[in-house]
Amino acid sequence: MPLILVTVAKETPVTIHRNERVLAFMALAIVAVSIIAFFAVLIAAGAGLTYKQFQSGIWPSVAILPDIGLPIAFVLILALLITNLRRRSREAKASIKK
Repeated sequence: MPLILVTVAKETPVTIHRNERVLAFMALAIVAVSIIAFFAVLIAAGAGLTYKQFQSGIWPSVAILPDIGLPIAFVLILALLITNLRRRSREAKASIKK
């Protein structure tokens, strides 16, 4: 392996930590599932499902999923933002002290 790649790899700080990565993927997954559920309800309504058919089976859960999932994803994104800002603040303070 070339020396420059080894040096750069060893000296480059980790830019994202495990907690931030988990929060980001959780928010992304919840948003994706909520959007898929939203479009499933739109497509089902366009295909001719009646109000009575939406009240049975899995449709009530699919219909309510975006109402619950999107606010949860928003809170996760806020938590990600706060953890990222706190980490950057700590790193900036640590670099000033050096």
